Amino acid sequence: MEIKHPYIDTLLACLDLEELEQTKRFQLDEQHNLKSLKAEGLAIHPIRINRKTFGYADYPELNFRIPFPADTGNFRDGMAIECFCQGEEPVKGMLLNLEGKQGEIRLFAPDFPDWIEEDGVGIKLTPDTRTTTLMKKALNELYLHSNQQSLFNKIHSDKTIKNQIQETEKGSIEHFFNKKLNESQQNAVNRIQHFEELLIIHGPPGTGKTTTLIEAILQLVKKGEKILVSAPSNTAVDNIASGLIDKNINFIRVGNNTKVNAQIFPFTPEGKLKDSKQEKEIKKLKIRAVEFRKMANQYKRRFGKEERDQRNLLIKEVKSIRKEIKDIQNYNEEQLFENARVIIGTPIGLMDGQVQKLDYQTLIIDEAGQCLEPLAWCIIPLADKVILAGDHLQLPPTILSDKAAQLGLRHSILEVCFSKIDQIYLLDTQYRMRESIAQFSNEYFYDGKLKTPIHLLNTGEHITFYDTAGAGFDEERGPDGTSLMNKGEIDIVLKIIEKDNLQLNNTAVISPYSGQVTLAKDLLKSTLRISTIDSFQGQEEENVIISLVRSNNEGQIGFLKDYRRMNVAMTRAKEKLIIIGDSSTLAKDPYYAAFIDYIEKINAYKSVWEII
Repeated sequence: MEIKHPYIDTLLACLDLEELEQTKRFQLDEQHNLKSLKAEGLAIHPIRINRKTFGYADYPELNFRIPFPADTGNFRDGMAIECFCQGEEPVKGMLLNLEGKQGEIRLFAPDFPDWIEEDGVGIKLTPDTRTTTLMKKALNELYLHSNQQSLFNKIHSDKTIKNQIQETEKGSIEHFFNKKLNESQQNAVNRIQHFEELLIIHGPPGTGKTTTLIEAILQLVKKGEKILVSAPSNTAVDNIASGLIDKNINFIRVGNNTKVNAQIFPFTPEGKLKDSKQEKEIKKLKIRAVEFRKMANQYKRRFGKEERDQRNLLIKEVKSIRKEIKDIQNYNEEQLFENARVIIGTPIGLMDGQVQKLDYQTLIIDEAGQCLEPLAWCIIPLADKVILAGDHLQLPPTILSDKAAQLGLRHSILEVCFSKIDQIYLLDTQYRMRESIAQFSNEYFYDGKLKTPIHLLNTGEHITFYDTAGAGFDEERGPDGTSLMNKGEIDIVLKIIEKDNLQLNNTAVISPYSGQVTLAKDLLKSTLRISTIDSFQGQEEENVIISLVRSNNEGQIGFLKDYRRMNVAMTRAKEKLIIIGDSSTLAKDPYYAAFIDYIEKINAYKSVWEII
């Protein structure tokens, strides 16, 4: 048996620190009032309820809208939230989805609280103790899986994990389902058929990582393997699911299906249940639950002991019915998992789906550069071999605790493994951007290894830097005193859109600062896509305008120092990238100095005085 590695205790301590920091940051008390939570993008208040339903496993679900411009960048699908109203007991729940000003939440309660449609209702982030508990459990039980404990020890040793089987010893694929794969994509798919233990697919922006993974899945299924596919976000999971639908692969998409589109829904357990005997049985149970809830509601405003006891009995009955529904769904899912060749979901979605009862040959973790290492160990023991796909040179997972970040929690599973194994396959051709847009990131982050196909070579001016130096566009704190904003740069955005005749429906405005995003949503056209850089990772748009905000005499640039954030920002545009910033502040940093040198070299530099 492998000896427990001491770094497991470090990761456990990191999770405790992160949970403590979340509790401190998210709590609503005298020190952290509602105004400050809203200012930090940790609360949305008020919300307006559009619709109430009872959804998955009969949990109460709310469709809501936000009646004002709000910083929602921290609210991502699947996050733990609390629904609150001043003077009332808050109700825990989960954010199912949030897009623009519309969202849905699931409440972990027998019924809707009676204050849910009052004026002061809001939602706020809350510590995700459930996910933390699962991660701690996975780390503490790693010793039960000797192969995975051995892998953990190797990853955290000083030695490189060497490949045991040479590629030349195995035959290459004779028939690719996708005839358009380039040579680097074919090499990656070939190697996936024969690797041992752990392999990395390094996919810089626009290099067809999803396309490559879909081909790899098809080839593994052809070999008769049973495969798990995961990613830390539902969006990334659904990208894979969408790519498999036309390939006639029997897959199951588990987890939060509220946001899945109509194309994917038939591949969820609920979609497979449609019109079945089990669905009819669940409908009958839900009707019974509604009747018991109605009866319980009769006692809401009665406070005698007998009434309380009767209400508690009725609520207990509702919970019993909910358990019965879950049992039916779990049994149905077990049958579906048994027959499916591919099962897809977020790590938590897979754990909730009880997929660990079966044996899998290969686990693929997509967007592994965004996956916390402890989260990955929740699912790594489920398969014999692991493929990590992503780009560690884009944004890492979000961590609140500075101490936990310093101890290593901010290092994704991909970043941790990247320097430790020799089985790394770079996808070397980007198909998203014009050459001049891609070139700076290519040189700075990817050692000039990325190619651009002929049809994306430059045909004009595709990248521009507008320098605000000397224009008096100083950064300032928002009204809340926290996140930074720069109104002068927003004014320039409007002038650029007008000058370049940019189409609003294919133009995005992004910024590193949530305060600038909130201001932009107030001042710019409502049809524009406006987002923080962090929230825009994984997305793309025809035209992208980046507002860098920082402009001060001290040359302070804050978290612009994380150059991976700029790598994300500068690789979202397909046709036109426009960056607005103050060179006198930015150029004191070597990264931005190198960027401005590149801009000047390709004659893409302009002063804002040209359009003021």
